[in-house]
Amino acid sequence: MKYLAPLGLLFLLAGAHPSAQAPARPDAVVLEIDGPIGPAVSDFIERNIADAAARGGKAVILKIDTPGGLDTAMRDIIKAILDSPVPVVSYVSPGGARAASAGTYILYASHVAAMAPATNLGAATPVPISPGALPGGDGEKQPAKDKKDEGEDKAEGKEAPASPGGAMQRKIVNDAVAYIRGLAALRGRNADWAEKAVREGASLSAEDALKENVVDLLAENIEDLVAALDGRTVNVRGDDHTIDTGDGWQLVTIEPDWRTKFLSVITNPNVAYVLMLLGIYGLFFEMYNPGAVVPGVVGAISLLLALYAFHVLPVNYAGVALILVGIALMVTELFTPAFGVLGIGGVVAFITGSIILYDTDVEGLRVSMPLLVTVSIAAAGLFTATIVLALRQRERPVVTGREEMIGAVGEALGSFTGAGQVLAHGEIWSARSARPVAVGQRVRIRNIDGLILEIEPLEEET
Repeated sequence: MKYLAPLGLLFLLAGAHPSAQAPARPDAVVLEIDGPIGPAVSDFIERNIADAAARGGKAVILKIDTPGGLDTAMRDIIKAILDSPVPVVSYVSPGGARAASAGTYILYASHVAAMAPATNLGAATPVPISPGALPGGDGEKQPAKDKKDEGEDKAEGKEAPASPGGAMQRKIVNDAVAYIRGLAALRGRNADWAEKAVREGASLSAEDALKENVVDLLAENIEDLVAALDGRTVNVRGDDHTIDTGDGWQLVTIEPDWRTKFLSVITNPNVAYVLMLLGIYGLFFEMYNPGAVVPGVVGAISLLLALYAFHVLPVNYAGVALILVGIALMVTELFTPAFGVLGIGGVVAFITGSIILYDTDVEGLRVSMPLLVTVSIAAAGLFTATIVLALRQRERPVVTGREEMIGAVGEALGSFTGAGQVLAHGEIWSARSARPVAVGQRVRIRNIDGLILEIEPLEEET
């Protein structure tokens, strides 16, 4: 039985390859980017672009609706596009969709960029959390400009443009500008507007994007897109390639496989956060009660999965450290008479660490506030309940041990002067008495010397 789980996992992984989901030679495959772009999305796109080319497909169509995503994941997708031996067509669809932030870079990198009516793109300013960053449009961070630069602009009678402030932020934005301008030059698209999208967070509607030479064409639906692609010449890895759709293409939409779904789950910031807490508490309970096994196994697996997720997510490790310190302080409070000081500090550290855990403002890549509030209230409630129970326990009379025995009443099992035996708490004890004791007489325990009770006889009531 112990081999069934690994064999089942291997079977699922073997059946998760995308080639099992599509015909051998489709004309083009459709890959959907719906939501934030993270490690699971980039892995899915990379694998399927390579797989489509290996099967002899004529093109790959990326159907995009995204608010943005991680820089590393975006660059992995762009590398796959630039290295693709077949044209990659990015299509912002359906109506109401957007290609914001990272989606804009992917559009610029694609061999053909298309949009459906009532869609938009732009707002491509990098969004790391940094001191001095001010919120800009579309959820992005628009940093303030250095005072020195502002003074120079005012002295020259110029309006200070919206540009990044701080050396590190300027480096990030300038790197992003150079990157997107390079993509624009490669594909012959509007590089000036691309820079504006990065520096100022500018956005465009589909119609305006076509006028500004940001995208190549508009298409109502994917059938119109295929028809519009016919005869278009694109440069694929340095060679001109003319797209021939003929009477139409056989399109196959590749659904996310088991591997992609699994990566999507464990790299979800909320899931990674919960896995980390399960891991920490599981290992704590295992150390507190060695041999329980289940908490230790669950905790170890959860913590390893959380560490993998943190490896690919933009994690602020100061937040992780604060969470660990917070839990440690709350646990220490249970064993140290600190009158709640350690526990309160632990709750504060835990909540603060949870808030700053993820170093990004990208939509969908943060811990949700309801989850954060729920976990924080639960931690504070558990700590409070433990303290209340401990205080109540202190007020209860002692029912075991030496303290409970002293002052208790027993019964003499025989008549003796000096040493004898008494029955106390259902047990027979050796006893000493300075006064004569009669058989069956009630005696009071005054002290315990090792395993010998020091007693005194009680006067019988008449």
